Amino acid sequence: MTIANVHEAKTNLSKLLDDAAEGGEVVITRRGGNVTRFKLTPVYPSQTKGAVFGAYKGKIAFAPGYDSVDKEITELFEESANK
Repeated sequence: MTIANVHEAKTNLSKLLDDAAEGGEVVITRRGGNVTRFKLTPVYPSQTKGAVFGAYKGKIAFAPGYDSVDKEITELFEESANK
C-alpha cells in the first residue's frame, strides 16, 4: 500500500494512478489522515458494464409497435382529467 500526503499526490499523480491501475492500493492523506483519507482503487471493465456507450448495440430488440398509443389507457387518462 502506498500512502501519500496531498502535496506528494499532486506531484506524483500519474505514478499513483498507474500503481492503482496495476492493483495497488493508494491512500492519499490530508493532515496525516486526521481529516480525510482518499483511497485510489482500480476500476475494472466489469464494474463499468453497461456504462460504455454502445455496449448493448445489437443486444436489445423492441417488439413492433412498442411505442404505439394504447387507446384504452388514453381514455382512462382523459376520464380522470375530466373529473
